[in-house]
This record gives sequence, structure tokens and C-alpha cells, in this order.
Amino acid sequence: MTGAHFRLALTPEGWRRNLSARFAADGTISELVADGNPNGLPVFEAPVVPGITDLHSHAFQYAMAGLSEVRRNPVDSFWSWRDIMYFFALTLSPEDVQAIAARLYLSLLKGGYTGIVEFHYLHNDLDGTPYARREELSLAIFEAAEATGLDLTHLPVFYAHSNFGGLPPTDGQRRFIQDIDGYAAMLDALKTPAAQAGHTLGIAPHSLRAATPDEVARLMALRDDLLPGCPVHIHVAEQMKEVEDALAYNGRRPVEQLFDMAPVDNRWCLIHATHLSDDEVKRIANSGATVGLCPMTEANLGDGIFRATDYLAQGGVFGIGSDSNIATFAAQELQQLEYSQRLRDMQRNVLAGAVQPHVAANLWSRAAQGGARAAGRPEQGIAVGGMASFVTLTSPEPAAMGPVADTAALDFHMFAGRGFHAGDVVVRGRHVVQGGHHTQEEAILADYAAAMGRVSERLAARNSDGRMGS
Repeated sequence: MTGAHFRLALTPEGWRRNLSARFAADGTISELVADGNPNGLPVFEAPVVPGITDLHSHAFQYAMAGLSEVRRNPVDSFWSWRDIMYFFALTLSPEDVQAIAARLYLSLLKGGYTGIVEFHYLHNDLDGTPYARREELSLAIFEAAEATGLDLTHLPVFYAHSNFGGLPPTDGQRRFIQDIDGYAAMLDALKTPAAQAGHTLGIAPHSLRAATPDEVARLMALRDDLLPGCPVHIHVAEQMKEVEDALAYNGRRPVEQLFDMAPVDNRWCLIHATHLSDDEVKRIANSGATVGLCPMTEANLGDGIFRATDYLAQGGVFGIGSDSNIATFAAQELQQLEYSQRLRDMQRNVLAGAVQPHVAANLWSRAAQGGARAAGRPEQGIAVGGMASFVTLTSPEPAAMGPVADTAALDFHMFAGRGFHAGDVVVRGRHVVQGGHHTQEEAILADYAAAMGRVSERLAARNSDGRMGS
């Protein structure tokens, strides 16, 4: 597409009517004017919102959704869920990873996302040895993004240890483990295919549990050498046990340690950052880093509630991710974020903005901008210089919206509890979903069904102890 005309669009200045947009060759908006569409551009009649970049995903976990919702311990937590995830990860072939990721990315496109940041830590073969091509499973992710048209930022993850102090990894982590030299070789091998396909490549130390201070320093030097200025993402302070383990190790909290060892700035994304002190909230906000919130996964795992009101009051930037991919709707993630603050503070409309009093519009716009920054992409938004990536809001039953005004359509989709419906999705000027349908949809669904058949057979063969349920 070279341009489009919007009857109603959510811009950084709020909702505006009758806008004509021209798209540049790089997939950004080069011109945006209010007019009556004198040039006959393709018209989008339904309300249009900027697409959101899902800034944190582990694609393979989409296929295990629902397998961990049974109590197996006196007290279940993230740590008991993690054991099930390890067990599941040891069943997947490269073909399975590609099929699962493509199925997930199709769902994300229909859920309001136009970009993905894949925090990818499946690297090795089932026995823990590297593939002949170390980048084998990363290339499976590339294929999935290219099949669906989702804008990909790919973050191969460095994972070497099981806890603070460089403790040796467990056997269940064998598919994740890398050394610095192997990691560097994998990054180098991915540079050319990523550039050819238009993917952004970045670096991701998994966490301060999985990478020592010396290794983080070497990763930063590797970044300067191979991918200068690229995005850097890291899990930090997701669970209280992580904070307690950090304090026991050297008397400092995880975010304190991170800021002391690394040049955290606006190219960084701190995933979860759930358990923060007042000083840590201030340091992150002042650094310009993005906090990557995954509200549905954080709720599912019982991680805790992010200090959103305090953080946003200090000018903090955030985006949202689908993480374990139990949910694929951006509106659902943002609804959970708002509701968590309401439950804690016993107030309503907590995350509305001074300029934008509609909670949904305020959260959506902030998440779109934060996600683009975290992905290393141009700032997102329906504005000159923003990416030409957007979604139309439709309803399978128009009458269901009743008296809701057009400018409250996003409020309806986010809070009325009747689902988010994307009619058309455009990514960087490419019309990838039309009328709710993707051109490769049938093939993607068939490949996923075949992969799930294979995975189910392997799980059944390995599941004699009942770890994955019936």
C-alpha cells in the first residue's frame, strides 16, 4: 500500500477524523493530512488504532497453555510452573517450533499486535548439543514471522547458569545453555538472514540468575562489536524469590545490581520489574529504559503487581508482551494491567492520562510507543514518522456496542468483556489481514495441527509420571 484514508483514527493527539496518510518505502508514514480523500486512497471505515509491538514472547510456550493449571504442590508458584515448561521444551523439533510460532503470530495479528519481540532461548537439540547450524531454531522463528508478516525483532538469549553466583545449569535447562563464544557465533550467523528479511536483531542476557556480571560485560562488548546500538532485553525482579536470592548473594537487589554493571538506557527493556524499591522505580524511569509488562502471564504465574501508578507518575515508559502466550489480545493485557491497579488501590480509571482521560486510549497509545522503542523500531503511532502499522476495530455484532460512541470504541473492546476484533491489519504498509482473514491462514492452521499431533505423541511417551496432566 502507498497510502490510506482513515474515517476515524487514534493519533498521539487523540481521535481524529478523515485523515489521509501516505506511506514511505520503508513502511513509515511520510504524510498525514485532514481532507476528504481527494486522491482516492483506500478507505478504512472502521476506527483505526496503531498496532502494538508485543515486546516479550516465548513462542513455543503457546502450545503448552492450559497444561499447568492443576495443583501439583502444596503451594504452586512460578518455580513449579517452570519445571513443567522445561519438560515441555524437551519435546519440540525445529519444525514444531516454526509451526507453533506461526500459529501464535497469526493470533497476535488478530489481537491488535503488528510487531513481535521474540525472547528466544531454545537453542540446542533435545540432548543439549548444538545443532550443526547453531542458529537452527532462530531460523524457524524467522520463517514464522515471514509467513505471517508480523514485524520481528529477534533476541537470541544468553543463558548459562541456574542462579546467582554462576551456579551450574540443571539438566532441564540443557536446550537453553550457551557459552559466550557459541553465542557470538550464533549472532554472527544470524546477521545476514536477519538483514535480508528486514528483521531487527538484538541481545538478551536471560537474567542476572543466568548470566554473571563478567558475562554481562562480555555481552556488552559483543554488542559493540557485532550489533552496535541494538536493543538489549533482560528479565529482572519478576519474583520475590529472585529478589531474596539476589540479596542473599551480595546484599543488593536485582535492579540495583543491573544498573551497577551495565549501561542501561533507552535501548534497554527490563522485563517484568515487578518487585521494585522506590529508588529502583526512580532509576528505571530516569534511565529512559522501557519496562516490559506481561500482565496476563504475571497474573497466571502469581508474580505480583507492577507499581504502574508510581512509575508512570515519574515519566516511565512501558510496553506489553504476551510472554507465555496464554493470551494473544493486546486489549486483554492492558485490561489486566488497569484492573490490577484498581484492585490494589480500590479506585477506578487509575491509568487514565491528564491529556487522554479514556483509559483504553491512554494505555494503548503508551504501549504502542513503548513497544516500538523496545523493539528498536521507529516510534509507533498514526503520525508522520510513525510506522504504517495499524488495526481496524470491528464487532461481529455491531448492535452489541449499543450507545457507545466511535471515540469510545477502544474502551468497549478493552473493558466490555466481549473480545477484541481486528478486521484489517496493516504492517509497514502491507495489508496482511483483510476482513479478519490472513492469506496463509489455512496452511498455518494445518501445520500447527500436524505439529500438535507429533508433540502429543512425544508427551504421551514421556509422561509416565503424569507431570503434564491427563
